[in-house]
Amino acid sequence: MLKTEPVAVSSAEFFARSRARLNFDVPAGLVDPNIIPKSGDQGTDRMLEIIAREQPVRPAAVLIPVVDHPQPTVLLTQRAAHLNEHAGQISFPGGKIDATDASPLDTAMREADEEVGLKREFIEPIGYLDLYGTGFGFRILPTVARVKPGFKLTINQGEVDDAFEVPLQFLMNPANHQIHSKEFRGMERSYYAMPFAERYIWGATAGILRLLYERIYLS
Repeated sequence: MLKTEPVAVSSAEFFARSRARLNFDVPAGLVDPNIIPKSGDQGTDRMLEIIAREQPVRPAAVLIPVVDHPQPTVLLTQRAAHLNEHAGQISFPGGKIDATDASPLDTAMREADEEVGLKREFIEPIGYLDLYGTGFGFRILPTVARVKPGFKLTINQGEVDDAFEVPLQFLMNPANHQIHSKEFRGMERSYYAMPFAERYIWGATAGILRLLYERIYLS
């Protein structure tokens, strides 16, 4: 059983732990449909197996931008309401990996610039988190990064309605990790949700944040 005690979060400790636990090895499951990312939930894992048989793998990458304040924060976006997929949802900067991207890291940094104007000179990449699979066939590889304060964002209204910061300590406190569920083809699929003020953080974003907590503080 996983330990789920609240953690005290400081910038120095978080980044030290991240550097010790993460690297830039790209997992084979990012593009191999025969490798199913494990979620820890049997219903979700079964759903991912079904999706992998029905449609091609869709490799994607996101940036987990941890802003190096004395009390660190995570920069998140709210997707534009008019988008065809995941409209209005809380997300990390990121998207599908293009053939012209040199690496998943390059995808994440390019998308962060395109979506919210977060420039590369403010970003210190630390390493890849574990691969995360979604019910839409996406295989998401998150990059954890230290972001220097002082950046100025330029929101791309075609993709993003808003960008905001959430205290890392809130997101790394398992007391705030709610588990919700819904049916998928007769099976119960559970997912994480982390409501913060008026923001409803859920689905893949909350699931990736839970992976971050487990990798940095439980491994």
